[in-house]
Amino acid sequence: MVNFMTLMKAIQVNAPGADFVLVQKEIPQPKDHEVLLKVEACGVCHGDAIVKQGYFPGLQYPRTPGHEVVGTIAKLGSESHYWKVGQRVGVGWRGGHCLRCRSCLKGEYWACESPLATGISTDGGYAEYMVARMDVLTAIPDELTSVEAAPLLCAGATTLGALKSSAAKGGDLIAIQGFGGLGHLALQFAVRLGMKTAVISRGKEKEQLARKLGANFYIDAETSNASQELMKLGGARAIFCTAPNSKAIGELVEGLARNGQLIIVTFVNEPMQISPLQLMRAVRSVSGWVGGNTADTLNFSVLTHVVPMVEVFPLEQAAIAFERMMTAKVHFRAVLKIGEGSK
Repeated sequence: MVNFMTLMKAIQVNAPGADFVLVQKEIPQPKDHEVLLKVEACGVCHGDAIVKQGYFPGLQYPRTPGHEVVGTIAKLGSESHYWKVGQRVGVGWRGGHCLRCRSCLKGEYWACESPLATGISTDGGYAEYMVARMDVLTAIPDELTSVEAAPLLCAGATTLGALKSSAAKGGDLIAIQGFGGLGHLALQFAVRLGMKTAVISRGKEKEQLARKLGANFYIDAETSNASQELMKLGGARAIFCTAPNSKAIGELVEGLARNGQLIIVTFVNEPMQISPLQLMRAVRSVSGWVGGNTADTLNFSVLTHVVPMVEVFPLEQAAIAFERMMTAKVHFRAVLKIGEGSK
């Protein structure tokens, strides 16, 4: 029986640019339509830099980051006919919807005009416990461990969602810029969707793994012009940008086929330089994508045997995990394993 008056360990950021601090704080209590989660695993995502560095205006501190959270329900804040104490669930980027705006009233919750973001506008999963809204919970399939499932709730949902929403279909050539936490999942999903794939990365050290995971082509951006190489292949129907480098992303527009799409799925804080002429003369487009359907992603991953490659860290090493992620030294997703009962 959990004693809800005890304290928990959590990582928090006290101000923009401040270090991660391990603190002891009171376990939060769920309100109506909320649950208390006993966190088992939490992915470390590039989006966590929003809180760490204060990239968004109006952020409130202190804040506990983390939006790739898997845990078991420890307490219900109100009666629920679906969620049960002890059930293993996940929470991704979307922490809640206003249910009042035009988008929500049309059922387009992903486009909510006043959304909550887990670990950004609410405290997230870098902690032993966290509170989550019932309407954003996702049941975790038994086939996935908590450590495997955590990155799928953001990195997986984002890349699969971007692929499925694009105009690219089975047999089309698509390119994946960057072969890291997002890129290695995007490649596996694209292969399962029947797309012809080209991976763009710097250096040759990742080529063998990329081809092992199904890449048809590998383009070394250090020794060749990626756009020219793509055009030799006929041009990409879509390019999915997963590495946060504005200059490299902007230079890929010329690698798009007619009606091709450049889709940015990584958080980039710097502007890009793209000429309107580059878009107009081949009817190309540039867009961004965030999030996706977490339940669909988990089920698709189970059916197609797609799992992230992870490095596991204890909660106390959150700063190390974050630094390895930000410097692209982690292979390929960092996950905090929290609690003795975590899988």
